[in-house]
Amino acid sequence: MTGGEESGVRYEKKGHVAHVTLDRPAVLNAMNRRMHEALAEVWDDVEADDDVRVAVLTGTGDRAFSVGQDLRERAILDQEGVPPSTFGSRGQPGWPRLTERFALSTPVIARVNGYALGGGFELALACDLIIASDRAVFALPEATLGLVPGAGGAFRLARQLPLKAAMGYLLTGRRMPAAEALRFGLVNEVVPDEELDEAVSAWTEALLCSAPLAVRAIKEAVMRSVDMPLEQAFTEAFPWEQRRRHSADAVEGPRAFTEKRPPVWQGR
Repeated sequence: MTGGEESGVRYEKKGHVAHVTLDRPAVLNAMNRRMHEALAEVWDDVEADDDVRVAVLTGTGDRAFSVGQDLRERAILDQEGVPPSTFGSRGQPGWPRLTERFALSTPVIARVNGYALGGGFELALACDLIIASDRAVFALPEATLGLVPGAGGAFRLARQLPLKAAMGYLLTGRRMPAAEALRFGLVNEVVPDEELDEAVSAWTEALLCSAPLAVRAIKEAVMRSVDMPLEQAFTEAFPWEQRRRHSADAVEGPRAFTEKRPPVWQGR
């Protein structure tokens, strides 16, 4: 699979967990076009592999999750006449990127260590859970660079924060420390830096204890219905829920509870 210095991404699977690492520490894991291409291959593989029940996304080193777009590469592209990017990544390398994989059923945990700026913050916002070090710092500085947070930051932050708070961060690029992100509910947990791996492992294990089809069905139902009228949500057809409903796991859960034993999930 994709990996190593050339791609800027390291990818390995251990048991039911896919580990995805942004691997350009010399530039604080800034994302260039090659990295986006590699990440697209990774997310394709994650979703296609039924044995993968959760993915953990992080950045190499202790300084940054990712500082977003590689602005040096962007400056070169500008000189070459490549049109500036805007909202969304259609037509660009790596499309659809994680920020636009709205049907991705595999839950993704962001392990945030250090800076999550610009596209790095947008990448974390696209994950289902965020576990952060107390040294983590979040920001969308695009307005101060003559850019827009086009990978969903403008849209997701306004949905996940009170509107005035979101506008304050979006229009000024002001930085948000981990404690403030926790207060807003943007992250699930903040721990001392030396406890970050232990915390991520605890969340990963908790997800693996849940029935995989139930997890996918719940994720799909939540993400697709969040902007629906409540009445419509109750009558909507959710494909992963149909798979869960007619699966062996739907029978295994109540049976294991009755027999006072841990359930054995088949995921199919």
